[in-house]
Amino acid sequence: MTRRIIKKVAVLGSGVMGSRIACHFAGVGLQVILLDIVPAEAKESDNKQARNKLVNEALQAAVKSNPSPIYHKDVINKITTGNFDDNLEDINGCDWVIEVVVERLDIKQSLFEKVEQYRKPGTLITSNTSGIPIHLLSEGRSEDFKKHFCGTHFFNPPRYLRLLEIIPTPDTDPAVTDFLMHYGDLYLGKTTVLAKDTPAFIANRIGVFGMMSLFGLIEKMDLTIDEVDALTGPLIGRPKSATFRTADVVGIDTLVKVAKGVYDNCPADESRDRFQIPVWLEKLVENNWLGDKTGQGFFKKTKGSGGEKEILTLDLKTLEYKPRVKPKFASVDAAKGVDDLKQRIKMLVSAQDKAGEFFRHFHYGLFSYISHRIPEISDEVYRIDDAMMAGFGWEIGAFESWDVMGVERTTKQMKEAGFTVASWVDEMLEAGFKSFYKIEGGETQYYDQQSKSYKSIPGSKEFIVLSNYSDKVVWKNSSCHVYDIGDDVLGLQWNTKMNSIGGDVLAGVSKAIELAEKNFKGLVIANETANFSVGANVGMIFMFAIEQEYDELDFAIRAFQNAMMRVRYSSVPVVVAPHGMALGGACEMSLHADKCCPAAETYTGLVELGVGLIPGGGGTKEFVLRASAEMHQDEPETITLKNRFLTIATAKVATSAHEAFSLGIYRKGLDEIVMNQNRRVTEAKRSVLEIYESGYVSPVQQKNIKVLGRSALGSLYAGIHGMTQANYATEHDATVARKLAYVMCGGDLSEPTLVNEQYLLDLEREAFLSLCGEKKTLERIQSVLKGGKPVRN
Repeated sequence: MTRRIIKKVAVLGSGVMGSRIACHFAGVGLQVILLDIVPAEAKESDNKQARNKLVNEALQAAVKSNPSPIYHKDVINKITTGNFDDNLEDINGCDWVIEVVVERLDIKQSLFEKVEQYRKPGTLITSNTSGIPIHLLSEGRSEDFKKHFCGTHFFNPPRYLRLLEIIPTPDTDPAVTDFLMHYGDLYLGKTTVLAKDTPAFIANRIGVFGMMSLFGLIEKMDLTIDEVDALTGPLIGRPKSATFRTADVVGIDTLVKVAKGVYDNCPADESRDRFQIPVWLEKLVENNWLGDKTGQGFFKKTKGSGGEKEILTLDLKTLEYKPRVKPKFASVDAAKGVDDLKQRIKMLVSAQDKAGEFFRHFHYGLFSYISHRIPEISDEVYRIDDAMMAGFGWEIGAFESWDVMGVERTTKQMKEAGFTVASWVDEMLEAGFKSFYKIEGGETQYYDQQSKSYKSIPGSKEFIVLSNYSDKVVWKNSSCHVYDIGDDVLGLQWNTKMNSIGGDVLAGVSKAIELAEKNFKGLVIANETANFSVGANVGMIFMFAIEQEYDELDFAIRAFQNAMMRVRYSSVPVVVAPHGMALGGACEMSLHADKCCPAAETYTGLVELGVGLIPGGGGTKEFVLRASAEMHQDEPETITLKNRFLTIATAKVATSAHEAFSLGIYRKGLDEIVMNQNRRVTEAKRSVLEIYESGYVSPVQQKNIKVLGRSALGSLYAGIHGMTQANYATEHDATVARKLAYVMCGGDLSEPTLVNEQYLLDLEREAFLSLCGEKKTLERIQSVLKGGKPVRN
């Protein structure tokens, strides 16, 4: 079979979804053609700009939107705009054509008729429809068109929501389906989920059911919007937007449209009545209270009597907006101190207060519904869980939650409470299978209701989950676990609040390297929670500083520096695989690794200046070292150093792994972006083995780092003074910046000099210690510890 290669993609439709899908394709390196209709007023015009006004304005609006749909500013150069009348023939040179126009069957079919005139045979052709049956879209098309056609349903915003539902028709070539499943995963960074051509597919079917069932539960239990959002957010592993805030963001009209679609098109759904629109919800649509798009929905932003911003909540009984009220539930207050999500869920569901009753009814209804959707919308339980986690941002899937609560016990309680389960669940339990998932040899297996046995999730070997190796723990302490992940490679992860790095973690890093040097080929450092790490434990730093325990503080900083130097100068390769936030000390760890395999969505930077400190774990030293290596004769040496200085001094954070390359955090030609963050550990392990097999030799500490002394120090000081005079920086900002400049210039040297790494580490540590004695620094750290942003002082 001919190998399919995607180089160029045509996106038809430049609305909110189309423009952002185009940006995502361009972001992964593809050439993109973005087309839309010619504005009515320009139909007779020969002016190209006028004829492309709609598509150009849509693209510009997308690029300027927040959160940004692009990984870096150069992405836009890969997108060419045009219109259906003048440029549709250009799709002939594309390898994939995706339709993203308005959700009307007649319009989509008309466009596909035109597409077929120009599309070359064998080209992939897909639709991003969220509700129209896929098989209807290809009616009347050629055999080749139908063979290469299916649904590819992205979720908004496509850069950040990782779900891509692949929906084939009976005519779709299985090879096309397999290709899109693989390509979406490996190259687009998506969790690709194979869905059946049923109303709302998988994620929206389950997600909208969840919302609609909650509307009924609100009336039954006399709950408020504020109470429900407090109970259905991060507390149970759901996004901060919880239920009603999510509805406002998505659009209440969109929610109603999907719910009506399921009600009208799923007559056999046993919970069909749940999709009926409550009178009060119809009233919101009638009032045009649709959420963020109209300025008010379940919430309304306003200004208080003093001019301050205030968010009001809708009272569903009176349809009047009232001040928000913070809910109080004893069980919730107790559970907030439990960091482990699974333990927290079990605790909440067993609570005997009103919140506990809510959680039981909430989960029972969800479990009943998902059990009856097998095999209607999916043959496999893991696809439903994958869809909800990737599309709705759940930390834990529905079937996995059922496992956590105990399938047998919970099923019995559900029946006692009047809820039903599908017969296959009863059969599973009667056959002695007590869970939907189990771990076997580090691999996740799921219960397959068709074969009545456990099966490995296809492709799961490409997704190494460190915690699945709990039977292969080589060493652990109170924060860290070191696992044998096979092929003579170790994996280290830790679990602290926000994955901050303290003494236990530093001990774990050093111990993992020591173990790897003795009996293994290398080490992977990664974490599985929402973020790799927010950096050093500033609480510990604050405690030592406020108590003036400077010897302890000095010891802690040395320990951090020594651990980072162990990462750099280990006798075996050490590869770090960050994702999410990788700030401060976590960024320093990445700087010292033999290689980094960051997820595309990695937000990293040396942010210590924000709390009145400088990078003290080798980060400042490393930026000086890299500046020295980058200095060229064809430009002033101070320019290179100044750029590095400004990156730290302004506490810049890369908004993607791609941007981190331009900030000099990741190294071109060495570090490697992993589009799908679920593949990070696998790619990092592969890198460890490649580096080891190529004849890895431990690096030698550098002794020829060029520092510029007074020749650069004066220039940096002048710039700092200018920033202060222009009120861009406070006096304390200037104090910290001067300390940073002093270290990065190698001190008050009379001329450029070659120094070694330890010399810079000592300067770095001394500056860090001196800043810990600054009152303003302690105020900033205290502000952060209280959950706020650093105060400007």
